[in-house]
Amino acid sequence: MMKIRRKTILLLALELLLVIALVFAVNLWRTRDSASGVSPALVGATLDGNAFNLADHRGQILLVHFWASWCPVCGVVDGTIDSIAKDYPVITVAVSSGSDEEIRQHMQAEGLDFAVINDEEGAINQRWGVVGVPMSFIIDKQGDIRFRDVGYTSGPGLRLRLWITDNFDAW
Repeated sequence: MMKIRRKTILLLALELLLVIALVFAVNLWRTRDSASGVSPALVGATLDGNAFNLADHRGQILLVHFWASWCPVCGVVDGTIDSIAKDYPVITVAVSSGSDEEIRQHMQAEGLDFAVINDEEGAINQRWGVVGVPMSFIIDKQGDIRFRDVGYTSGPGLRLRLWITDNFDAW
């Protein structure tokens, strides 16, 4: 009985590792054309009128999150980003989401408070090679992209990647 139980646990652990490896491989494939290495420039004005320059954030980790008001998956992730923004530096970029006023109205209706740069023309989106929304980049203290995710990502998963970036040198 003990051998059967141990074998079952080992098989479940192997299956879990296989699923994790598969998810990791799919994410790598989906983000293959997006920015990697040294982060591209990111300069703009947030909806509240503050100037933002990614270069000013050297020495700290940063979550750069691309989203759209029309994206249903973004709507699911928005609360997570809003929560993370209370604990970590976060800048978001609204992609093809209308005017500043339309984005402000969307954020007010959804109860969101994170910093947003409106990328109405798509220049930032293109420079970063965003392949879909939502898409998140975690930037390390040296300004390098450490993690890239496209599509749904969990709050604990994002927080874990931010913690890893904050506590371990690049690997």
